[in-house]
Amino acid sequence: MRPRHIASPLARRHVTGNRPPPEFPVLPLDTTSAPVPERGHGATLRTLAPYLWPKGERGLRIRVVVALALMLVAKGANVLVPIAYARAVDALTPKQGAVALVAVPIALVLGYGLLRVLSSWFAELRDAVFVRVQARAARTIARQVFHHLHALSLRFHLDRQTGGLSRVIERGTKGINFVLDFMLFSIIPTLIEVLMVAVILWGMFDWSFAVVTLVTIGLYIAFTLMFTDWRLRFRRQMNEMDQDANTKAVDSLLNYETVKYFGNEAHEERRYDASQARYESAYIRSEVTLNWLNMGQSAIIAIGLTVVMLMAAYGVQAGRMSVGDFVLVNTYLIQLYLPLNFLGFVYRELKQGLVDMEAMFTLMREEREVADAPGAVVLPPGPGALEFQDIRFGYRPDRTILKGVSVSVPPGRTLAIVGPTGAGKSTISRLLFRFYDAQSGHIRIDGHDIRDITQDSLRAAIGVVPQDTVLFNDTIRYNIAYGRPGASDAEVEEAARLAQVHDFVLRLPDGYDTRVGERGLKLSGGEKQRVAIARTILKNPRILILDEATSALDTRTEQDIQAALRGVSAGRTTLVIAHRLSTVVEADEIIVLAEGRIAEQGSHAALMAADGLYAQMWRRQSEAVAAAEAAAAAQEAARATGAAP
Repeated sequence: MRPRHIASPLARRHVTGNRPPPEFPVLPLDTTSAPVPERGHGATLRTLAPYLWPKGERGLRIRVVVALALMLVAKGANVLVPIAYARAVDALTPKQGAVALVAVPIALVLGYGLLRVLSSWFAELRDAVFVRVQARAARTIARQVFHHLHALSLRFHLDRQTGGLSRVIERGTKGINFVLDFMLFSIIPTLIEVLMVAVILWGMFDWSFAVVTLVTIGLYIAFTLMFTDWRLRFRRQMNEMDQDANTKAVDSLLNYETVKYFGNEAHEERRYDASQARYESAYIRSEVTLNWLNMGQSAIIAIGLTVVMLMAAYGVQAGRMSVGDFVLVNTYLIQLYLPLNFLGFVYRELKQGLVDMEAMFTLMREEREVADAPGAVVLPPGPGALEFQDIRFGYRPDRTILKGVSVSVPPGRTLAIVGPTGAGKSTISRLLFRFYDAQSGHIRIDGHDIRDITQDSLRAAIGVVPQDTVLFNDTIRYNIAYGRPGASDAEVEEAARLAQVHDFVLRLPDGYDTRVGERGLKLSGGEKQRVAIARTILKNPRILILDEATSALDTRTEQDIQAALRGVSAGRTTLVIAHRLSTVVEADEIIVLAEGRIAEQGSHAALMAADGLYAQMWRRQSEAVAAAEAAAAAQEAARATGAAP
């Protein structure tokens, strides 16, 4: 079978020579860090099978049946080609003098040509009919894996490398296409053809021709599979080094600015080249052993072909066989050899395809740490009352972060959460959003435990403006509309006005169609924050989380953003997680976390009057701000007088 992936003559030459065509990428192994349970290839194929016979897809099922029928017809026509050729040779062989022109077997020659055309046409029709089934299976599985990845917990994604994870999906879908192409319409049809040829040779001549043919093909297949299994260790080394190089390249490019900050371009290049050097070594060993494999295959086929030809020659000499029969057995063995010539490549990549598919299916079997409870209901409309009751949680069993936190937030009020780094401030917002589930205690929205409601409806009710705003590499319009896909342009622009970013956008050459770059790097910190605020306004949540939303901004920008945030939080239940205490002065209530517990609670005035931990933090920050302002003023004065700062 001609692989659908292969287009160029060079690629076909590589395949015939048992080498992978240039279009095929090196397929690295699974990259998930956790050990996965070993499953046989049969289990992987059983997992794939339902997608090839999809429920409720009558049209696709018909295509499967038609494709299998066309495969059998194509193989039937293919095995008849040598017979028509042999009979034409017999008819053209002189018996009593030269062959007359009228004796030319026109019907046999035309039949030979017709059979070759039909064999090729039916094979192409088979591919054309089945390609929709194949593409639908790959698309369906990829969509399900993508959906499942989004359903997995934050812990899972923090433990994985995004570059490697995306490669698992990419390789898995390619593995599906490869397995279906070569197993269903290359390996299995070739084995069927071998059996058909053996039966024909036995019926037309005697059992010895069938036995020699089967033994030759059997030795060829056994040698190829055993040698290829031995070579797989070099392929695995290539895969691991390719995976390592790819991960280093992705990490380095994603952290482009950090690399530049520290001038570590040469260091990154050395790390990348070290992985490529190890890949180079494994690649050379793989290619050399491939040459040995090709030499062994050629020897087996040559020996088997010679034996069959000798048997046929003796048969012709003894008068039991004709010259056409001599040609027939030679043609059959060569015809069988051609599709088997790249068996080593197909077998190796078939196994790799199955491994890649299993890696993707393993992702689908990954258990959800946070899942909807059976019978979970949609969160009904409500004012947004929020309650944390005796919350205990730790990211690891040996380190508890929250140790019995209890607090209530009435509808429309603002609760500020402050405290030293590592006290658990952001952990509270992650638990509310159900990125994790608390080990004990309850979180309720309008009286409903968040474990009893669906995650979709829970997250629809909560809006977040994070400290590190990450935007998609798309337009400003797309990033704002992400808060509510399908929103009209007028609604997007109104949200931008409320976030005080509309005028800035209009000053840009492309306006709302301006692309923001990778992670929004073309915008300043304040501009990105305003886009994030507009996105949250468009979502229109009943509960708002401001997670260190202004901590990375300068004082002037912070004041502008704070004004926008006050407009967003008006009338909404709001959690403000802050490091700068100046941003929480207006909060209705403030809790101070220390070592996982609420150390103090009250309004800004009450906490200052108590002269406790909050008051100490306030004085330290005030002194730091005053010192920074004094230093800036002194520097400005020095510049004004021309003195050295």
